[in-house]
Amino acid sequence: MHRPEWAPESIDIERPSVARMYDYYLGGSHNFAVDRAAAQAMIAAVPEAPLMAQANRAFMRRAVRYLASQGVRQFLDIGSGIPTVGNVHEIAQQVRPGARVAYADIDPIAVAHAREILAGDDHTVVIQADLRDPESIVHHPDVRALLDFDEPIAVLVVAVTHFIPDSDDPAGLIARLRDTLAPGSYLVLSQASDEGRTDEERAEGQAVYRQTDNPLRARDRATLLPWFDGFELLEPGLVWVPLWRPDPTDNTEDAERVVFLGGVGRLGG
Repeated sequence: MHRPEWAPESIDIERPSVARMYDYYLGGSHNFAVDRAAAQAMIAAVPEAPLMAQANRAFMRRAVRYLASQGVRQFLDIGSGIPTVGNVHEIAQQVRPGARVAYADIDPIAVAHAREILAGDDHTVVIQADLRDPESIVHHPDVRALLDFDEPIAVLVVAVTHFIPDSDDPAGLIARLRDTLAPGSYLVLSQASDEGRTDEERAEGQAVYRQTDNPLRARDRATLLPWFDGFELLEPGLVWVPLWRPDPTDNTEDAERVVFLGGVGRLGG
């Protein structure tokens, strides 16, 4: 397979990448034939897969726009993926000029491309880091140089935790992030759920993602709610992402078919 100039030598372009599959669902161009094949297999099993990704990204944008309108000037996007049009810094800075955004992702291709397009932007930084080691993110010198942890920060953990196994204690990882934040900070979280899915759909979706570098673990609302401990959930709570403060022109019919549950919480104290 031909390696494009934007793909570092360290990248395995023969194995599907979740980040590049997600880029494909969003209509991006930074993916390979192996990613498109895996994404098409997922679409065959779950035809709404691109809609899921697009609805999840739209939730993130609405949440960022809302938080910026509430005065939030700092954002930490963990599991940011490959940047596409309408990413966090673009949305935040439209509302709050000068807003600062730190991006963190485990996938080196996502990080390499993000650094390329954000080069020279003094209000952003990109690091390669793993949510399973939250301290390596919040104490990273580049993050600390950009964000002031004595002031409120909006932490985005959007479409990430379903790639974290239960053995790595995702609830505990969220709590460790929470404990580094100042009062008035926010958590923006979304996660794939299999509520309302048939057993066949669950099995087919999991089989596709077992071929990638990140197997999928769906979770239900009862599992996710305690992850917001310490945060006050904003209305309308933890809901299917199209139902979280939709824009007037948004289609919210059959919202549960989007699969992602999402919510935003504010840290008290």
